[in-house]
Formats: sequence, structure tokens, C-alpha cells
Amino acid sequence: LPLVESGGGLVQPGGSLRLSCAASGFSLDPHAIVWFRQVPDEEREGISCISSSGGRTNYADSVKGRFTISRDNAKDTVYLQKDNLNPEDTAVYYCAADDGCELRFKGPQAYEHWGRGTQVTVTS
Repeated sequence: LPLVESGGGLVQPGGSLRLSCAASGFSLDPHAIVWFRQVPDEEREGISCISSSGGRTNYADSVKGRFTISRDNAKDTVYLQKDNLNPEDTAVYYCAADDGCELRFKGPQAYEHWGRGTQVTVTS
């Protein structure tokens, strides 16, 4: 699992967090990165992705206008800025390396690299 997520935590509704997804031991350059989130007893939901160059991004309707994905290939890191958070955003957030920017979850074996996830809890 050579991707490492960080930046999760506890935040109040309306607050912000910035998640990071850093590569460990390899270069992120050739990879699109997808952010997923998962709550217990539900399948992983693709919420945002960014192409290898950063020129293409995509967002799920549930986060569009509130989340912004970006990448710094010099630092082998992808970021997910999350604003105006609400309790429905509470989940474990994972990043994965993929061949293209696609939100559909294809099953865990379809992705070359995963992280262990970072918990985000939105509560008053």
C-alpha cells in the first residue's frame, strides 16, 4: 500500500479539511489518482479524480462545488480540499492510483496502488 493519506480529523459542519495523498517509493507522475470514501456496510464511492497531468478532473455530484482536487507531481502528492463539510461527508477517505480519471469503483484489485485511508468525521 505505497500511498499514504493524511489530513483527516474531526471538524464541525461548514468547516474545511485538506487531505493529502502521497506516494511512497514511486512516482505519481504516470498515474491518475482517484479519491474514494467509504462508510460501514456500503461500497466505496468515487468522489473525485485527477488525470496524471492534472489537466482533467472529475467530481461526484455529492461533492461538486465543495471539494477541489489538485496535484503537485514534484512532490508526488495529490490534494483534496474539502470545504463546507456536512455530516454526510463522514467516512474513511482513500486514494488510489489508476490508469485514468474514472470515478466508478472497479473493485480493489483493479488499482495499482492504495492507501490505508484517513478518517473524516463531521459533527457538531
